[in-house]
Amino acid sequence: MDNKDVDAEIHPLKNDEKVLKNNETDTDIREGIKKHSWLSSCRTGAFFASLFLCLTVVFAFSFIIPCPLRPFSQRTWSTQYTRAMTYTFLAAEDVNQDKVKDVIFLFQVEDNSKLNVSCEDGGFQFPCTFITALSGTNGSALWTRPVAEHVQLVECGISNLGGTQVSGCIIIGNPDSLLAINTETGNIVWQKTSQFPPNGVARNPVITIEDVNGDGVKDLMFIFSVEDELQTVIISGKNGDRIGQNRSIGIAKKEGHYIHLTASGSQYVLLYAGGSVEGYSVRDLCSKIKGDENKPAQYRIDPDWEAQSNLSVGYISILPISSSGDVRFLMKVPGKYYDNILVVKSEVSELLDGQKFNSLWSVNTTNIVSKPALGYFKKDVLSIMMELGIRNGRKKVIIVDSNSGTVQWEVKMNLGITNPSPVTLNTGDHRSIFLFWGEHTLEFNNSMERKEILYMFHPSYPTVLLQLNNHTENIVLFDAFLFEKSRHACYVLLTGPKTTENFGTVSVSKRKLKEDITNSKVIWLSKEESNDNEIRDHFFRMRYTSHAKA
Repeated sequence: MDNKDVDAEIHPLKNDEKVLKNNETDTDIREGIKKHSWLSSCRTGAFFASLFLCLTVVFAFSFIIPCPLRPFSQRTWSTQYTRAMTYTFLAAEDVNQDKVKDVIFLFQVEDNSKLNVSCEDGGFQFPCTFITALSGTNGSALWTRPVAEHVQLVECGISNLGGTQVSGCIIIGNPDSLLAINTETGNIVWQKTSQFPPNGVARNPVITIEDVNGDGVKDLMFIFSVEDELQTVIISGKNGDRIGQNRSIGIAKKEGHYIHLTASGSQYVLLYAGGSVEGYSVRDLCSKIKGDENKPAQYRIDPDWEAQSNLSVGYISILPISSSGDVRFLMKVPGKYYDNILVVKSEVSELLDGQKFNSLWSVNTTNIVSKPALGYFKKDVLSIMMELGIRNGRKKVIIVDSNSGTVQWEVKMNLGITNPSPVTLNTGDHRSIFLFWGEHTLEFNNSMERKEILYMFHPSYPTVLLQLNNHTENIVLFDAFLFEKSRHACYVLLTGPKTTENFGTVSVSKRKLKEDITNSKVIWLSKEESNDNEIRDHFFRMRYTSHAKA
C-alpha cells in the first residue's frame, strides 16, 4: 500500500484541511490575478496615452506650429550710391533683431530724389548728411534719416540712450546740433542745440560715465578743442541736456584721448600729444564740471594712480621709459589681472603696466603706418599685429607677443594705395586669422603701379598667405565681423571719394570669407612641398568664435 494512502486512512481530516487551505489559496490567487490584470491594464493605458501625447506634440511642432524661419543671408552683396560722398565711419549691429548684424554708415548725395527721405524732413539745407542701416542679409536699406548738414562726430553702440533698452547712436553735427538715434528704428530719441562751446571741434571717442544727475541713466562726456584749449562737457544720456558747466583741461595741442579702466574699476581719461600722456580722473572731472565740492559717490579713484598724481598741475603724468617719437595711438591690452596700455609711437612702441606705468617691453616701430590689431598667434596668448613703413614704398608686417614683445612672425610687401588698418577674427582653435592689405612681391620700383590686395594669415600655416581679393577703388574703411554668432565670418568694405569734399561713387559691400577662400591664390613664403587645394580646404573648414575684440 502506498504510504500516502496509509497516511490518509490514519489521519482522515488531514487531507480535508489541506484541501480547505488550498481552496483559500486559490481564491487569493484569483483575486491577486484580477488585481494584477487591472494594474497591467492601467499601465498599458498610461503608456499608450503618453505615447499618443508625445506623438501629438511632435506632430504639432513639426506640421502645425510653424518654426521660425532663419533669414536667408546672401554670401556677397554690394550697395552703391552715385554722386555721393561718405565719412570714415562704419558700425555693425543687429538693427532689425533677426540675429544677423547690419551695417550703419553715413553718406551725402547730390540728388536725394531717389531716397525715401529728404534733407528738409530733418530741417536741414541741401545737401545734408544721412545715416542709414543696411540689412546684413542682402544690403537693402532698413531705415535712412537726415542728421546734419555736416557731421563732426558719430558713435554707435551706446546702450540705454533715453532710458530705452536698445542701443543708439550719438551724432554731433554742424550747424550746432546733437542727436540721439534709436538704431532699431532710426527714430530720434532726443535732439538738442546750443549744448557745446561755440566753434568747438568734437573729438572721438564719446566717454560713457556713471549717472551724474541721478535720473537713472548713464551720462556722456565729450571733449572739445576750443581755440587753444580743451574743454569737457557732460550731457544727460536721458534727455540730452547739458549738466553743469564746461571745464578746461589743458591746451588744445593734445592729439587724442583714450579711456582707461584700472584694476579697481576707476575710469581715467588719458590725453596724449607729442611724447607725453596725461591722466585725469573722471571723478574729478565730473565734480568740477558740476561745481560740487564733494566728490561724486558713484565714482571711484584708484590708489595706485592717485599716488602718482601731481597736485600742482592737476593731472597724473604717465611717462614711458623711452621718450623717442610722438604718440600715435593708445590701446588697451588685457593682462592677467587688469588692462595694460600699449603706447604706439612713431619710433618705438611700449607696453606699460596699467597700474604702475612701468615699461613691460618695447619694440622698434619706426614709421608705423596703421593702427595695430590685437589677435592670437599662439593659443590664448594675445598678440599684436603692426605695420611698419620701410624704404622704397614697402612695409613690414609683424606680429608681436604681448607678454614679451618678441616678434613671432613677419613679412615684407609693398604699401597699398590707402593702406587700411589690419583686422582680426578669432578662430575655434583659440587663435586668430589676420587680414591685412598690400602687395606681396619680391621686386618693386617707383614706376610700378600700387595695388590694394587683401591677404589672410593664420598661425597654423606660418609660411602661407592667402591672396583673397584686390581693389582699385579708394578704401575709406575696412573691417571684419561675425554677422551671425559663431558663423558667417565676413569683411565689409566702404569705398568712395578720397575726400569728403568730392562726390563720386560710394559703395558698401559685404563678402563672406569662405567665398574668397575658394577662389584665393596660395602664396608660399618659403619653399615647401604641398598641395594648394589642401591649404584652401584647411582655411575653408576653419570655424570662428564670437569672442569680443579687445
